[in-house]
Amino acid sequence: MQLKATSITDLPAIAQQLLSLAGNERIFLFYGDMGAGKTTLIKALCAELGVSGAVSSPTFVIVNEYNANAGRIFHFDFYRLKTQTEALDMGCEEYFYSGDYCFIEWPEKIPDMLPLNYVNVTISVINDTARNISFEKV
Repeated sequence: MQLKATSITDLPAIAQQLLSLAGNERIFLFYGDMGAGKTTLIKALCAELGVSGAVSSPTFVIVNEYNANAGRIFHFDFYRLKTQTEALDMGCEEYFYSGDYCFIEWPEKIPDMLPLNYVNVTISVINDTARNISFEKV
């Protein structure tokens, strides 16, 4: 499925559609260039799932944990990883198979560690405010 966000105000509805498509799937892989809006979409997903606190990029800490009405949510940003071993050392597989939501930015950094089933989300920049957001359940 592909949707177009013409402004940030479109993201709550897109988050609803994405969660509806996902069904019981809890692993989401986010692809897109730096600044494409991966973290911004994850903020909308977290809001939809009932996170009441601040949601921010875990660029320097690699993973943030949020509590939501839907349970725990783990938000990963693997941009700074040099090797997949770093993700393994932090125990990322335990998070992935916990049954909790996992939102993963820069999954291309850990291709051999990804679960078999997930929702693939790709964000493409159209202009300063508009994005194409495509997603599919794999």
